[in-house]
Amino acid sequence: MNKLGILTSGGDAPGMNAAIRAVVIAAQQKNIETMGIKGGYQGLINRNIDRLTPFDVDRIADKGGTILKTSRCLEFMEEEGRKKAARVLEEFGINFLVVIGGDGSFKGAEKLHRLGINVIGIPGTIDNDFAYTDYSIGFDTALNTILDAISKIKDTDFSHDKTTIIEVMGRYCGDLATYSALAGEGEIISIPERKLDFDTICSQIHSKMASGKHDNLIIITEKMYDIEELKKYIEKRLQVSVRTSILGFIQRGGSPSAFDRILASRMGVKAVELLTEGYSGLAVGIKENKIISIELENVNNIRFDYHEKLGLLDTFSIFNKGDQVLR
Repeated sequence: MNKLGILTSGGDAPGMNAAIRAVVIAAQQKNIETMGIKGGYQGLINRNIDRLTPFDVDRIADKGGTILKTSRCLEFMEEEGRKKAARVLEEFGINFLVVIGGDGSFKGAEKLHRLGINVIGIPGTIDNDFAYTDYSIGFDTALNTILDAISKIKDTDFSHDKTTIIEVMGRYCGDLATYSALAGEGEIISIPERKLDFDTICSQIHSKMASGKHDNLIIITEKMYDIEELKKYIEKRLQVSVRTSILGFIQRGGSPSAFDRILASRMGVKAVELLTEGYSGLAVGIKENKIISIELENVNNIRFDYHEKLGLLDTFSIFNKGDQVLR
């Protein structure tokens, strides 16, 4: 009987469990035994591997995080570590591998493919920072978590005529900030793709206050500014009181949305299909609601459609002209 190994690596993302469930069930239907590798690539090197059955993955699709745990493995970054991982897969008789994770996880999967391992990658990251796919597993859930926080913050901002800076995750991708600002009625947005300097942010706040809007929400992507430095700059320049809120890891947790559960299920089934059809070294994704695949080695060669992202920002700007107050 063929054996399929599955692991989750890097940052956890809501929907990973739904993907695990889909892979296990799809594999069983093709008479393939699934082995769960616990703790990512480090767990693989450490031989932390147990059988997974459909019974084991029953009722996990609605759970956040990952039942297989995850980690970042320095040893796997070295060639000897990857060769050791390949030997462990051979030792356990695992001839197929599914890796769920982000950019670093995919790089590891691609290197295993070069060592002769039959591997398929599934994008699991809240950052949505893969250009080859419209969405990665976890993005939609994280976005809705941010929107819930924004809704609560806007209530108290309105009550006190306060300005708040909210820092969201995303690493070097502004999707979480852009989508949450548009859906959550934020007033000012600064993302890696269109970064605003302090003076521009102050100018936009001043314009909105001059038009009568005193509760303003600034949404920024992490790693761009020292949020406290920005806060103090605005307060000194405009003589206003500013609050800050770093949402942090709350964005990663929670029960996955219906969209993420369905996306994860479709991608999980596709990964098994590709492996059983003889394909390897591919990453699955979604484009125009169709499940697609692309070579892992080309994942980072696909660039974001900057014009599409600007289109979202332009839509956002329609609702946030400095001389208008929309209520």
